Amino acid sequence: MTRLIVGPFNRVEGDLEVTLEVKDGRVAEAWAGSPLYRGFEQILRGKHPMDALMFAPRICGICSVSQSVAAASALADAMGLTAAPNGRITKNLAHAVENVADHFTHFYLFFMPDFARAEYAGRAWHARAVERFRAVKGSAAPEAMPARTAFLSAMATLAGKWPHSLAIQPGGVARALEASEKIRLFGLLRDYRRHVETVLFGDELEAVAALDSAAALARWAGEKPRGDFGAFLGIADDLSLERLGRGVDRYMSYGNYPQAESQFLRSGVWDGQLHALDAQAIAEDISHAWLDGETRHPAQGVTRPQDEKAAGYTWCKAPRLAGLPMETGALARQVVNGHPLALDLVRHGGGNVKSRVVARLLEIAVILPAMEQWVQQLMPGEPFCAQGEMPQAAAGAGLVEAARGSLGHWISVEDGHIANYQIVSPTTWNFSPRDAAGTPGPLEQALVGTPAGEGNVAVQHVVRSFDPCMVCTVH
Repeated sequence: MTRLIVGPFNRVEGDLEVTLEVKDGRVAEAWAGSPLYRGFEQILRGKHPMDALMFAPRICGICSVSQSVAAASALADAMGLTAAPNGRITKNLAHAVENVADHFTHFYLFFMPDFARAEYAGRAWHARAVERFRAVKGSAAPEAMPARTAFLSAMATLAGKWPHSLAIQPGGVARALEASEKIRLFGLLRDYRRHVETVLFGDELEAVAALDSAAALARWAGEKPRGDFGAFLGIADDLSLERLGRGVDRYMSYGNYPQAESQFLRSGVWDGQLHALDAQAIAEDISHAWLDGETRHPAQGVTRPQDEKAAGYTWCKAPRLAGLPMETGALARQVVNGHPLALDLVRHGGGNVKSRVVARLLEIAVILPAMEQWVQQLMPGEPFCAQGEMPQAAAGAGLVEAARGSLGHWISVEDGHIANYQIVSPTTWNFSPRDAAGTPGPLEQALVGTPAGEGNVAVQHVVRSFDPCMVCTVH
């Protein structure tokens, strides 16, 4: 056997090192390492509870609104506070803008440039991939980034700025929108819709969202040129990406975008059938992390560094649900929510490189039309934030869905100050190390069997299909 250390993988922020045991040209075992420690959980201890709204978004410059929404939700839970309807809708819109933009960015800047690499020279599609998706020099990025920037400008109206907004509050948002701003938001959504329909999909969003099986997806892609999504599907079929990177085949979602009586995307666990989510069954195993302590639910969790721990190989904890690793992300959300295309993909091929990318783009087609409806539901002149008081002693949890998957914040308040604050991010779930039973995390399992060689490009496809955000992993 040959042992390799591969990395870094991230194209924006954070560090990831993956150790591979290679036998006969394929990965036999893998260990995912997060070598950077940050310590936000310690920073928050002793602070006033509302200070979490300032610190939490600074955990990450990519999913800062998700961190803000999780923190605000944990505070609202501790306060027993229900957000004003306008505030709930505005938070959903800000959160959705970030998540949709994240999927879009992942596709164009993080994932597709790998197909322009020299390892694929000679493939029928390679010249087109170089022209379109080559990093910095391809034609796609100069088209995609202005559209993304214009779409993200909605954050100025919704949340004041992005990233690291302070507008998200337990009871809603800090500023009320005017009627003219409602019209502007709808216009921004319509402009972005036109771009993704024209360039990304080559079809209306509703037609993409209505695709109900892998066979329907293949028929749709074959009818006429389908933009950059169609280019990906052609590459994926040629490289058999549906056979690459199969994970644990257990999918979890906390649910997202609360409505008046439910959530737009429901919560649950899917392992061949749908189960209700029992958040009390979450526990963080630290047997292979450079941390001291024992397995606990995050509400009672501790974060004590122990960097000389013999069994440790990462700063990342190993979250488990009822003792089992879970895959989380867009594919998990759409499977749990019952989207027929996502369900068909996992029933025939599980979670794999192709199905994860398809799910991200499918989610754009599902969420954008909903956002247009949410803007119309805003009622300028009505309250945008409910007020409440934080008890001297309280506890709360904020469970939301970031672009990469399930994000949880747990807060404990004593004597009017934060006694404990614990965070479990999506990448902590997906890139977790082995647990005390020796069970690898989702990425570690997904890498087994992957061809290693030719620049380890297949390994990079698997890693990037999960879209790691390592600064969130270690907070």
